[in-house]
Amino acid sequence: MSAIHIVQDYPHPTEQVWRALTDPSLIPLWTATGAGARPVGFDTAVGTGFQFIAKPMPGWDGIVNCVMLEAAEPTLLRFSWTDSGGGAETEVVFRLESTATGTRLTFEHTGFTGTGGFFMAKLLGHVRRKMLRVGLSAVLADLDDHGRLRADSTLTAKP
Repeated sequence: MSAIHIVQDYPHPTEQVWRALTDPSLIPLWTATGAGARPVGFDTAVGTGFQFIAKPMPGWDGIVNCVMLEAAEPTLLRFSWTDSGGGAETEVVFRLESTATGTRLTFEHTGFTGTGGFFMAKLLGHVRRKMLRVGLSAVLADLDDHGRLRADSTLTAKP
């Protein structure tokens, strides 16, 4: 079984990182460095079904179906992840912990099986690293002390 495992430190409070990960208006800004997914129906209530919608590509309609499995603000977010075209259900986990200098985020995406799963984990791993290191860092840098995007922010979501 293949998996994606990324650990990233941010010089921002855990509550601010949590907000960037869970605010539907902020998510498309940090995913813009990847496929530009926007959440539809996203909520941290356990059992909530939601989708991530991105620009379709050859062989993919751009839709991922998810169900919130667990959420403990501001430290844990866990949801299922299934391509709308079928395939195995995988699981995404964001773990946040406070550090002396800010927040450590541990991202895991597990459940990839077989040869296809191995290659999908490699492809998605590259995209996720960019989204978390570049995209999320940029969003966090543009949030004010209340966790809102600054009025002078130049960040935009992909169309």
